[in-house]
Amino acid sequence: MAAVEAEGVAEELRSTYATGKTKTFEWRASQLKALLKIVTHHEKEIVEALRCDLNKPELEAVVYEIAAVASSCKLALKELYHWMKPQKVKTSLLSFPSSAEIVTEPLGVVLVISTWNYPFFLSLDPLIGAIAAGNAVVLKPSEVAPATSSLLSKFLGEYLDISAVKVIEGAVPETTALLEQKWDKIFYTGNGKVGRIVLAAAAKHLTPVVLELGGKSPVVVDANINLKVDALSAELQKFYGKDPVGCKDLSSIINSHHFDRLTKLLEDQKVSGKIVYGGQRDKTNLKIAPTILLDVPRDSLIMNEEIFGPLLPIITVNKIEDCLGFINAKEKPLAAYLFTNDKKLKEEFIRNVSAGGMTINDTVLHFAESGLPFGGVGESGMGAYHGKFSFDAFSHKKAVLQRGFGGEVAARYPPYDSGKSRFLRALLEGNVLGMIRALIGW
Repeated sequence: MAAVEAEGVAEELRSTYATGKTKTFEWRASQLKALLKIVTHHEKEIVEALRCDLNKPELEAVVYEIAAVASSCKLALKELYHWMKPQKVKTSLLSFPSSAEIVTEPLGVVLVISTWNYPFFLSLDPLIGAIAAGNAVVLKPSEVAPATSSLLSKFLGEYLDISAVKVIEGAVPETTALLEQKWDKIFYTGNGKVGRIVLAAAAKHLTPVVLELGGKSPVVVDANINLKVDALSAELQKFYGKDPVGCKDLSSIINSHHFDRLTKLLEDQKVSGKIVYGGQRDKTNLKIAPTILLDVPRDSLIMNEEIFGPLLPIITVNKIEDCLGFINAKEKPLAAYLFTNDKKLKEEFIRNVSAGGMTINDTVLHFAESGLPFGGVGESGMGAYHGKFSFDAFSHKKAVLQRGFGGEVAARYPPYDSGKSRFLRALLEGNVLGMIRALIGW
């Protein structure tokens, strides 16, 4: 879709949203069911698109992208009625007689800008939340994963209500055209540089944003785990064999630009001689072997830039306190991981390390739990999603108070005096005895 087609799409969808159809339970459920049909009826095409873009192994495509989307759809369909239901809230004596509730309403017309590393799941998971919440949505997939972008445009156009859900393909011109428009929320997944551009564009319209960014996510391995570097090497060889760049189970680097970026990190003079495993490269097929670098200088490129590739720099410290200090001296990460058998260390790590999320004695698994919010903090982002949190990310919680015409509190109105002041203070504090004393003039 050309940039000119991106222009004005927000207002086009706003006309659809104004009809109120996206707010109904029936519309939301029908669109979620349509998304579920895509992943159940077109698994082969999705796997092929992910193979074209990332050379992603079929198991990874099926489990971490397709099945993950199906699971998200099924959860939303199962819980949608309860998510939409107003939440009753207790009221105070100040508004007696009254009732109150929190009514969840859609924000309106929202924009989802996705990324390329999990181009199917990271496009559709926030889309599921936006639809479940009753919004009209524009999805902008990553042009860096063109096969998946094209597939999303095709299938969403065939299965979903295109008057309320649209896919805009393209690159910088299309994204720029989209960001110039007024949205009721923008959800962006990507890097901090573009995140700042998105946030600046949103500020012009006071548009709220969710930014899912990256950074460097530290993994701390306590000495009591007794993990040795050669153990990592042995496991990697079990995974990918002696010729990892020729292994079908190893994904490719997304494109030549990122291949060259990762190569630059390896060729930095400061890490020369630090490679203890891997390092093989095949530019023709855009493959880099899983690579371990030991005791790299802290001022090297690889320690100060986001890696997003199969490169693992390791730093050894003498005391665990040095490790925590090193993490906290950096920008807050999207995730932090700890391997230990020490209960006190676990508690200290959770208490003192600020990160978007954590997994103890494993990695990444907190991302897979729909009952946990996933999001960053500080430089790693703002806002969160997954499961109910996705629904909430695209919703407004509207406070609604209803009361009858009886039971008016005259003390609320002028002329004011000390007795009214004492009565209202006691009323706000829920002090029944104080209210009685104020009424009888004590």
